[in-house]
Amino acid sequence: MTAPAPPGSMLTRRPRIFLVEDHAVFRAGVKAELGDAVEVVGEADEAEAAIELINERLPDVVLLDVHLPGGGGHAVLRGVLPHHPEVQFLALSVSDAPEDVIAVIRAGARGYVTKTISADELASAVERVASGDAVFSPRLAGFVLDAFRAGERVGGDADLDELTPREREVLQLIARGYMYKEIAARLGISVKTVEAHVSAVLRKLQLSSRHELSRWAAQRQLVDLAGD
Repeated sequence: MTAPAPPGSMLTRRPRIFLVEDHAVFRAGVKAELGDAVEVVGEADEAEAAIELINERLPDVVLLDVHLPGGGGHAVLRGVLPHHPEVQFLALSVSDAPEDVIAVIRAGARGYVTKTISADELASAVERVASGDAVFSPRLAGFVLDAFRAGERVGGDADLDELTPREREVLQLIARGYMYKEIAARLGISVKTVEAHVSAVLRKLQLSSRHELSRWAAQRQLVDLAGD
């Protein structure tokens, strides 16, 4: 199995994607539109089957419809991310309701685009999400920003409690400017393990880059907690 790319890096191959959508005609259309830009490794039309197959095939990106039989997109996110945080989710939905956007991002999706997106834009969004970026349709990004401004829990102090002790150590060292190799040496773990911890922290805090991670830690005075 090919290892996931570290956050912020670009894949050197076609992204492996999994389609979760309850309309077969739409799934066929997505596959036809994306063509050779991706490798489709599976598809499902309801939550339970999606969870089982995604955990088995470990795609780079899951294209996820928000409203599904068997619990919806949230059930799929809950069934996969705790076990495989390296799998990235991009919501692809007909809904542009703010509550749907905020809810799926809170649940761990890396982005949200509507089904009016063009084929080229969708291919670009898949590649960016596979590389660790957060992607939103322009109008939908405004919903997330508005939620931040209103103080809603899109990412905040309470999220720190969700990090494991090791993830907190990695977060603190990233915030102090250490590179992955330096963190691995200080903590006695491999670089790939560091990358996996960073990916998990970014997902849990719903951030998209090391810069945002460092700023998040500095705002909460976590940097000084990592002594030499």
